Parts: sequence; structure tokens; C-alpha cells
Amino acid sequence: MIYDAMDFVFDPPPEVKRARRVLIKPNAGLPLPHPMTTSRETLASIVKGIRKVSDADIIFLEGTYHGEPTRAVFKQLGYDFPRVIVLDVQDCIAVEVENPLPKPFALANVWVPNIVLSCDYLISVASLKVYPSDGSFSVKNLVGLLPLSKYRGEGADRRADLHRVGIQKVVADLYFTLPFDMGIIDGRKRFFGTGDDPTEGLVEEYGKIFVGEPFEVDKEVSETLDVETEYVRLIAQAKLEFGM
Repeated sequence: MIYDAMDFVFDPPPEVKRARRVLIKPNAGLPLPHPMTTSRETLASIVKGIRKVSDADIIFLEGTYHGEPTRAVFKQLGYDFPRVIVLDVQDCIAVEVENPLPKPFALANVWVPNIVLSCDYLISVASLKVYPSDGSFSVKNLVGLLPLSKYRGEGADRRADLHRVGIQKVVADLYFTLPFDMGIIDGRKRFFGTGDDPTEGLVEEYGKIFVGEPFEVDKEVSETLDVETEYVRLIAQAKLEFGM
């Protein structure tokens, strides 16, 4: 579904009412304002909506792009919500999860923070970013959960190992391996990348928020913006081929 950002009120699904732990993965790998990161306003609406129906633990989990402490980046972004637990991917125990796809695109197994597997409801909240080669939405946001200790590359690119095997294929594998229930794409503003540096580009007001099942919502925003998102195509291909 597409909402007007000015009027966005998060209405949690029934599963949240029964949850003991709700995990939120914001797009906050860098200490840069929205739309490079998820806006504080959208996260505040989500937290408020959950609190209206549940006393569940709310956990924010993120791994920063350059390995800075997550709590320090969150402080700069104003993510100062009461009764919210902040966890750094690098501080979590990594566990290996088998990819359920009969023929994985890139990763037969995925290392993820153990806390992901102990939560009852999982939400990916991504900012709306489009690059010359692809879109970056709620499923791609899950890349930030992969611990650098397991996927550390050489040089400036801390996740070079993932790019070496094909980041679009990795993202498609993450969709099937990580059990995220909801994708939210924060399009209060949208970012159009223009160069090799992922932080260089154009920003414009957009005023929309997309909410839905992660694959479906990423497909919807791709179609709305007329963006060729490769990992969306790969996920659709696997769903058709393997009936998943």
C-alpha cells in the first residue's frame, strides 16, 4: 500500500499484538540525514503504532557501513526513542542459516545475528534510493545485517566479498533466508545516485511511504518509479521456478 507521508500512521498487523519481540532494521549504516537513512519521523510512527497494541520488546538492529558503533550513529540521527533496545550487528553472535532455495543464487548459507532468529515479527524500514544500476529498497536493506567479520573484503569496500559474488544475487538469497514479515520504504524524500560513491546524488521531496510484504512492496515501488530492480526480478524468478 502507498501512504501519504504527512498522514502516515502505522497500523500494526494482528501478529504484532501477539509478539514478544519485534525487530526493526532501519536503513542507518551512515550518519547522514534522510533519505540516505530512514527518517526519524517514520520510525517514530512505527514505534508509536506498536506501542498502541503491544508491550513487546522493540529492538533496533543495524550494522554500520564502516564499522562505527551503531549507537553513536543512531544518536547523530536522533533515534532516541524510549523503551527501544539498540543492538549493533557487530556485537551479536553470528549464526549460520541455510538458504532454503534448491539452487541458491550466490550464498548456500548466510551468517546472521542470532537475535534475528529469536524475534517474533521482523520489519525492514528502508529509505527510498535509486542508483543507475538498481533500486535499493526493503530487501536490499537486509544486507546491513550481515556481519563484517564474516564478509570482510579488502580495501575501502568492507563488504567486497558480497559484491564479488554479485550483490543482486546476495539480496535475492537474503529474501528467502531471512524471515522478514514486512517491508516499509520511507519515501518522504527520495535519493537518486549519480556516481560511484553511494552517497553522491540528487535529493527531492516525494512524500510517499510504501508498506507491504518485502518482495511485494519492493516490486510495487519499482513499478511505480519505473526502475529495473535486478534482485526483484531474481526473486520473482525463484518464486516461479521453485514455487516458494
